[in-house]
Amino acid sequence: MTKMGTLHHVELWVPSLERAIGSWGWLLTELGYTQYQDWPKGRSWRLGHTYIVVEQSPDLVGEGDERRRPGLNHLAFHVPDASTVDRLVAVGPQHGWSLLFADRHPYAGGPDQYAAYLEDADGFEAELVAADPTPVHQTADTTTVY
Repeated sequence: MTKMGTLHHVELWVPSLERAIGSWGWLLTELGYTQYQDWPKGRSWRLGHTYIVVEQSPDLVGEGDERRRPGLNHLAFHVPDASTVDRLVAVGPQHGWSLLFADRHPYAGGPDQYAAYLEDADGFEAELVAADPTPVHQTADTTTVY
């Protein structure tokens, strides 16, 4: 039984299914989602009772997303800790993601929130928020907590 108010699904209409599978498929898998549905113009990934869809709909109008226009700005996801945020930021470019607000990273959301704001090649934004915001930097022989 699902709890009332829980998201059922989010559907993103994308200009390139191939690009979206490369970027969103990687990110969602890293966040614990598993592939759920697959059809010629779309794919979805599920975590619990919620799933996220990317679809290259034949009804799509225009090219790319512009998060600053009225409508959905971004999707924000929980991650366990600051080191997970750092790892996903480091590997993200290999999967089509670039870091937004690099000059304020990882505190672009404020001094009490360790997060990354990533944008894919089509302009969709994903925010990754550390549940434990304590940054941990490891070296070969010590661990320093800031």
